[in-house]
Amino acid sequence: MNLSLSKNATRVLTGCGIGIPALLCVLHGGIALLALVSIVIYLGSKEYVEILKNKGFFPSFKVIIFSDVILAFLSYFNRFDLMTVAFTLCSIGAFIWVLFKGRQPYIANVATTILGFVYGGWFPLHLLFLRSLNADNYQGFLKLNVQNDGLGYVFLLVACIILTDTGCYYFGKKFGKHKLAPIVSPKKTIEGSIGGTFCAIVGAFIIGYFIKLAWYHCLIVGLLIAAFAQIGDLTESLIKRDAGVKDSGNLLPGHGGFLDRTDSYALTIPITFYYFKYFVVSNQLWFDFIHFVKGFFHALGL
Repeated sequence: MNLSLSKNATRVLTGCGIGIPALLCVLHGGIALLALVSIVIYLGSKEYVEILKNKGFFPSFKVIIFSDVILAFLSYFNRFDLMTVAFTLCSIGAFIWVLFKGRQPYIANVATTILGFVYGGWFPLHLLFLRSLNADNYQGFLKLNVQNDGLGYVFLLVACIILTDTGCYYFGKKFGKHKLAPIVSPKKTIEGSIGGTFCAIVGAFIIGYFIKLAWYHCLIVGLLIAAFAQIGDLTESLIKRDAGVKDSGNLLPGHGGFLDRTDSYALTIPITFYYFKYFVVSNQLWFDFIHFVKGFFHALGL
């Protein structure tokens, strides 16, 4: 019992030690948030490379970080017009590295290097986009009921992910009988997944009320966050299991590695950003889709 309490205390202290500075960076935004995301990218990419070495793959940590720096620089200054150029050059750089510095397996090393700066860099950088979404409307921490406020969206994202993880754990422990993904993660259950999704939706409705988010958006975004938080968790478990490792590292006492604590965010952040950007803040995508459908039927003579 004492050992269990000690582990829980360690987890709580570690969580507070990470969570409080992260919260301050999110509240401040700008360069502070960029610094936070940069630390996440660096530590996560380092663990990613070490995990894959156990599989016999050797992605280039230097190419991954160099690519992430370029993507972070362009993201911070909103130079999205240069993103395709950056992705192209960084991908070519992965091939050049393998050509002159790489070793067998060559194809796998190129592929895992490119995956490294996409999964470990580009995806987390979407937190900058989400935080600054319609930032002109932001009026302070005590006025989160301003519609289309990026800070409110970030809080909704984080809260729903935490509720998803918590709900999956407790519902799975109490009611879990049917395995969700037995090969990748034997302990996860369908009942736990449903419970986590329910908690996320409830959380989305509560926070959505304060940021004046329509009920149907609360429902959809709650479902999206719950789904991709669990998929992100399973994705990291898949990588670890394939490489034959239990934890991504031991950097965080009581939690394991850095990727172990951020896996639920990896896929969820970009999905959440694109939903808010194209379906909440702007309806332009809907209009484009309707215009496309009309043009399609017109071309068919209908």
